Amino acid sequence: MANPNRTVKIGLIGLGTVGGGTARVILEHRDEYRSAYGIDLVIAKACALEPERAAELGLPEGTFTPDWHDIVNDPDIDIVVELIGGEHPATDMIEAALEHGKHVVTANKALLGRNMERLCAIAREHGVQLRCEASAGGGIPIVNALEHALVANDALTIAGILNGTTNYILTRMTTEGSEFSEVLADAQRLGYAEADPTADVDGFDAASKVAILASIAFHSRVTTDDVFMQGIRSISPVDIDEARKLGCVIKLLGIARRTAEGVDARVHPAMVPASHMLAGVNGAMNAVFAVGDAVGETMFYGAGAGAFPTASAVVGDILEVADPLSRGTAPEPEPEPYGRVLAIRPIDDLETRYYLRFATTSDDAIERIASALAGAGIPVESIAPHPKDQLTITVLTGTAREGSVQSALATIAEAGIAQLGSLIRIEDTGFWSTGAKEN
Repeated sequence: MANPNRTVKIGLIGLGTVGGGTARVILEHRDEYRSAYGIDLVIAKACALEPERAAELGLPEGTFTPDWHDIVNDPDIDIVVELIGGEHPATDMIEAALEHGKHVVTANKALLGRNMERLCAIAREHGVQLRCEASAGGGIPIVNALEHALVANDALTIAGILNGTTNYILTRMTTEGSEFSEVLADAQRLGYAEADPTADVDGFDAASKVAILASIAFHSRVTTDDVFMQGIRSISPVDIDEARKLGCVIKLLGIARRTAEGVDARVHPAMVPASHMLAGVNGAMNAVFAVGDAVGETMFYGAGAGAFPTASAVVGDILEVADPLSRGTAPEPEPEPYGRVLAIRPIDDLETRYYLRFATTSDDAIERIASALAGAGIPVESIAPHPKDQLTITVLTGTAREGSVQSALATIAEAGIAQLGSLIRIEDTGFWSTGAKEN
């Protein structure tokens, strides 16, 4: 049995879904951490809006405080765990904790997606660590893999299903043939979607995770604002049927690729070959497909949200920091934060195939749409009215440049030819492994 040198004291800010799960995991496994690793963790203080929440979780009397300043100002607290989410006041909490010499563990993707470089610099200045495993994949240990297990590689591509809400919605639309609005309402009723689903269905949540993972994988700062975003509100059963005919399924993908021109970072619905591993990730599950030049293709699968999966990642980070602390040794300070080393590749430079769906009342719409696309230099593989609705026209292009496609769509809209209902990129998943070594 390992014997801990000293108790490591945790200050927990937020006792909601993830905070409550984190408290329960620590309380339930404290004896195991002591016996297996020699690490004695104790939640010394916990902050929430409702004092009864601490008692409900089984935290000892006297642990609760309504004021987060009591945690960051307490000289006995070793690690501050921020689990309230959002940018404010969480930014103030994390900054104050770091400036007071506290190590910080957070699951806050929205905050880190925009502020990682600055917060890492503060952590380094004060000789402490900022850890964020739970921010990019919930219970999936992808940050640890990129920083440690795959560090021998040049990362080529990170692509994944990074939002469980949208994956749940698209899975049900695919299996049931239901409309987006119907499934969203049901997802909200069942608790899979928030009352305000904007961050999920419009791609912001996944974009924050892409920014974090791209920064770590490519050692170059990428922020959420650098990531192109398109959500799933426009996806219809017609689109899903057309994808099926092409041997594909529609997924909201987060993609980051290192290219000669810079980092390609984007979130959008994509048609993925049904044979690809990501195509089989269904329901609220997440997966990250990572390609390294030496290891080739890998995939990490698991729950991207939820009380205990996310708590698993949070407590894993806590234990990493607590290990040297329990032995009386200071953990290594945060490494030099990544700056903007690589350029961000504009979405207009993306080259791929496209599926387009239009609604029209014009008798000559097909000819005029084809003419607009040809005028922009876009090859057309097929263009036809939908068999069940002659006023719906679907188009499949050859490989084209995004900027050219957008130019053609502007021409079509300005001329009043048709209204664009859906634009879905057809992802060449084989291209993700370009640059991997032959085995």
